[in-house]
Amino acid sequence: MQGLQPLIAFAQTARRGSFAAAARDLGGTPSTVAKSVARLEASLGVRLFHRTTRQVTLTPDGERLFRRCERVLAELDDLQAEAAGTRATVGGTLRLDAPVTYGRKVLMPVLNALLRRHPELRLDLRLQDSYADLVRDGLDAAIRVGELQDSRLVARRFDAQHLLLVASPAYLAERGEPQRLDQLAGHAAIVFRLPSSGRQRPWQFRNGRQAVSLLPTPSVEINDGEGIVAAAVLGLGLAQVPDNMVVDAIARGELVELLPRHRPAAMPISVVLPTSRLQPPRVRVLLEALEAMPGRAAR
Repeated sequence: MQGLQPLIAFAQTARRGSFAAAARDLGGTPSTVAKSVARLEASLGVRLFHRTTRQVTLTPDGERLFRRCERVLAELDDLQAEAAGTRATVGGTLRLDAPVTYGRKVLMPVLNALLRRHPELRLDLRLQDSYADLVRDGLDAAIRVGELQDSRLVARRFDAQHLLLVASPAYLAERGEPQRLDQLAGHAAIVFRLPSSGRQRPWQFRNGRQAVSLLPTPSVEINDGEGIVAAAVLGLGLAQVPDNMVVDAIARGELVELLPRHRPAAMPISVVLPTSRLQPPRVRVLLEALEAMPGRAAR
């Protein structure tokens, strides 16, 4: 193998899904990139990509190599920056994935302040409620809500989210306010349909020290959190949503929290990183900004 060029060509092709896109990024031609990857495959004795006329996808061997290659190349970038004495400079593109509403309402002010402090920093923010693959998607970090399942990721908890049961004053005036968990069955329910599976997300409560999960019969099913809030404000029923989605509506008197003594335990919010390697300056300043978030201690 001749130097790092075949690994760089392979990694960029894996990120972009085609030789043509990788060539544009690297300033070469598709045939040059394809030949570089072919030489790497020949030297390793494995097939790294499934090739079609339109795209390339990683084989299982390619997936394993890509994960290791990303770590090695990132370490090299950090070492080169450190050797050049540029680690104090915060620049480059911070690639971050976050849930839609949390990203809009909570994260954007933090990122705005970060970009103002570091004018050379650029942001690639991807808002979605499905989980991204940090390595495959070339992300520096992602924000995750809830307990984490992927032990390969490095996680730092920095915030928490409460689930609130809410309804509009107009709905409560017409249907009455539930005082106990067993009275919820008599009410209209606006439920969240998980986009990934199409299944209904259960309502979560706490009865003393016991966690309680309920599957109400839905009057309305919506696969978008802000849509659920809008339906609740219109008086279509009870809804359980994260506190950051309804804090403004509650302050305006459009919604009322119900059964606050039965709130479930707070859900952790964590920033996850693909590896525990030496962090580039753009990631370090992100972690520092999240740790210093206003109101974090009160959540």
